[in-house]
Amino acid sequence: MSTLRAHMIVSGRVQGVGFRFTTQLKAEEFGVKGWVRNRSDGAVEIVAEGDVEKVYQFIDTIKANPSPAAHIKNVELSISEELENYKSFRTLY
Repeated sequence: MSTLRAHMIVSGRVQGVGFRFTTQLKAEEFGVKGWVRNRSDGAVEIVAEGDVEKVYQFIDTIKANPSPAAHIKNVELSISEELENYKSFRTLY
């Protein structure tokens, strides 16, 4: 099984609208591991690791805006094969 790591910076109206909560639910749904957190610049940062197909499904879901109250303006994405081997997906505070 091939795995990868995705790092995303999501900007727009993504804080205070349930975006992190929804992101965590979607990560659990796809079985990806990592974390999500608010950034001081108003963006949300996400790291997701797992099976290549599942990670790309997760990325597509995030880009499609899984949170009804959020409004995504931009998603910066970088992909790596270097894993941190997270055990779960967490919301960091």
